[in-house]
Amino acid sequence: MYMKYIRIQWSNLLFVLVLVLLLFTPVGTYVKVKLNQAKLWFVNPSTIEIAKRESISNFNWNLVDNEGKQINFQQMEGEVVLVNFWATWCPPCIAEMPSLQELYADYGKRIKFLFVANDQPQKVSSFLKENGYNLPVYYAKSEVPKELYSRSIPATFLIDDQGNIVMKEIGSSNWNSQNVRKQIDELIAFSLAE
Repeated sequence: MYMKYIRIQWSNLLFVLVLVLLLFTPVGTYVKVKLNQAKLWFVNPSTIEIAKRESISNFNWNLVDNEGKQINFQQMEGEVVLVNFWATWCPPCIAEMPSLQELYADYGKRIKFLFVANDQPQKVSSFLKENGYNLPVYYAKSEVPKELYSRSIPATFLIDDQGNIVMKEIGSSNWNSQNVRKQIDELIAFSLAE
């Protein structure tokens, strides 16, 4: 009876130890990132039907970049824009970042990208450097347009040149998918045809 009790105690202790490792250490973050990356094989953003698309009602949104340069979202009006809200402490954000980096590498000169960090600039700079990312990061200095507001991160929006949200994904997703690339190519072609 006593040995059974000791085995139960050890298994409980082991369970608590694993739980603590997963919840409160970098090991847990690593595991969560890997699980989210595995999920990306199955989660690709889809295009919102034209009749269901929301339009940005107010482009007046102040941001600042890593160098302290101020911009206003109004400068993006009339452009195709991808907005991503993220943080360095967010495993789903970290998981989708490689796909966003690849997309940015191919489309960064043809559409606008805003990676809006919910974090301290020093941590963001270190994260970008450690991972070899060259993404244009900004920090919100005024209220986010209500159509882009989300309680969860990552939250990513693809906006056409008319201010309509064409794709919206709350949670990690593969932003370097063929579907996303096809949609961006169509938006660029449509924008150039106008």
